Amino acid sequence: MEDKVLLEAKGLNGQLQLFENKIRITRKGFTAFTTNGLKGDKEIFISQISSIQLKKVSLLTNGYIQFTFVGGQETKGGIFDAAQDENTIMFNKKQEPTFIKIKEAIEEKIASLNKSTAKSSELDELEKLAELKEKGIITEEEFNAKKKQILGL
Repeated sequence: MEDKVLLEAKGLNGQLQLFENKIRITRKGFTAFTTNGLKGDKEIFISQISSIQLKKVSLLTNGYIQFTFVGGQETKGGIFDAAQDENTIMFNKKQEPTFIKIKEAIEEKIASLNKSTAKSSELDELEKLAELKEKGIITEEEFNAKKKQILGL
């Protein structure tokens, strides 16, 4: 079963699709072929994205969006290197608003993942404290004080 595309942005050398838990970079057309060759689609899980760089369109250059993730080999040489980077999609002024919107949506998903990870670690810590209380290692008062601290109460 194919995932549902939540947002899509078409650039000069590729397309970017946002799904619930991943992005897909696809390369179609002549410009994509000349800058990136015959590379296939690339999928990156949102949980793996460590940063997103968006360079807006200027008077002299197109803009681009570039993804960095653990184990990735993105270029660091500016717009000319970015044009050939497999983790980058170039865009023009007309396409720019869509890329800004999709970047913001991805950042919201990353923030949401980080919040749920933090909540999970808080629950793990509370479980460990409850076990310590049950074993008599900490008192009820110590447990309650630490619980309030963890929950920010």
